[in-house]
Amino acid sequence: MTTTVRPIQAGDKDRWLVLWQGYLDFYKTSVAPEQTERTWNRIMDPEFNMKCAVAVNDGAVVGFTTYNLQNSTWSPNGHCYLEDLFVTPEVRGTGAGRALIDYVKAFAVENKCSRLYWNTDEDNATARKLYDTYVLESGKRQYRVQL
Repeated sequence: MTTTVRPIQAGDKDRWLVLWQGYLDFYKTSVAPEQTERTWNRIMDPEFNMKCAVAVNDGAVVGFTTYNLQNSTWSPNGHCYLEDLFVTPEVRGTGAGRALIDYVKAFAVENKCSRLYWNTDEDNATARKLYDTYVLESGKRQYRVQL
């Protein structure tokens, strides 16, 4: 099974919606339908600072990632934040997640970012197994104030 990664296209919306719901279900959360539509519109808007790429196996979209550039007081060209990453359970461990991360990493290098980073839940052992092959967890804790 060979995985390719490409920018998302308008024709991917129906499949992206299925994957997006799978991602939300995995994290046992939900967002309003309006937010899902807003997210779709943002990733399709070339002027908005949010990108999306999809992993494709044998012609089928099996995963996606969203990412964006962030300004930084610590570096001249900022950072790249990989916000969402999801692949269908049946292809986990086949390289689709790695292909998506590598795609975003290449984007970050191309944009001369000093850092690519992402977050995951501490108990997400499957993802952490992959993530630890890139770099060990940073030791930072994230604090969230809901507004």
